[in-house]
Amino acid sequence: MLPYALRRLVLALPLLLGITLISFCLMHLAPGEPTDMGSPDIPTTSDKEMRDRLRQEWGLDKPLHVQYWNWVTRIVQLDFGRSFSPDARPVLQKIRERLPITLLLNLVEMMIIVALAIPIGAVSATRQYSKFDKITTVFVFVGFATPDFWLALMLMILFGVQLGWLPISGLRSPTWEYLSFWRQQWDFFSHLILPIVVATFGGLASFSRYMRQSMLEVVRQDYIQSARAKGLAESVVIGKHALRNALLPIVTILGLSLPGLIGGSVIIESIFAIPGMGQLMVQAVWERDYPVMMGNLVIVSLLTLGANLVADLTYSLVDPRIRVAARRSRR
Repeated sequence: MLPYALRRLVLALPLLLGITLISFCLMHLAPGEPTDMGSPDIPTTSDKEMRDRLRQEWGLDKPLHVQYWNWVTRIVQLDFGRSFSPDARPVLQKIRERLPITLLLNLVEMMIIVALAIPIGAVSATRQYSKFDKITTVFVFVGFATPDFWLALMLMILFGVQLGWLPISGLRSPTWEYLSFWRQQWDFFSHLILPIVVATFGGLASFSRYMRQSMLEVVRQDYIQSARAKGLAESVVIGKHALRNALLPIVTILGLSLPGLIGGSVIIESIFAIPGMGQLMVQAVWERDYPVMMGNLVIVSLLTLGANLVADLTYSLVDPRIRVAARRSRR
């Protein structure tokens, strides 16, 4: 398994280089430059001399291939550069500030989805066309059809405005510093309830449907019928033989979902004014902040490639047949 992982890591390097090259070119081919963006320090009426000075300072006056080479050489040294925004802060510092809250939100969301979707999908498949299956099917259709922004606004109006039970924006109340320790914890937790509920709703619908479909395919296999013919208890047949094989598609989807732990949910973070990675990326795009955009892109790309590798390695843990096939291929 270790040689396979090392071989995949080596092959991922040119792929990562190609992703960054294409993204870098597309980003610079888009209309507008950072010097065209209005800000307190860079007025839109700046004369040509000031704009040329800024382009020279930021290295935008060089040919595109030279700009990319300079960027790659800095990235190899783990230097993501400085933001083009007026504060000119290091990109890694900005990402370091936003990353924890985005990871917290998405990890909690993912754990809730997995903990609920697997049993819901398994029960729906083993009790096909029952009342439970019909109810979950309706829930899935509602989950797919409900836009996140609409659900967020409805919950904000109900629980935040009309009932006044939960806060509707930010992570802390203005009086957070004056609260006791436990009240501070509850204040922070209460700010996360609505964003997590909104993010979980659609994901739970899709994951439970994937699990149901995978489980239906597995329970119809011949080896499941043979296990039942041997007189094994239904709980053993489903829990030991069927469920483990049905988890393979879920492992794939989870692997593809890992980059979202960094990228965050742009819509949810924007609606609830959560200072996370998604909000940072949106701001960078609007401001043409190339270093921040490329910094986010590199992190998400690395996580995507790593997630695919983790998913492939996890297959061997979920399904022993994959390990046997790997050994035979080596022979």
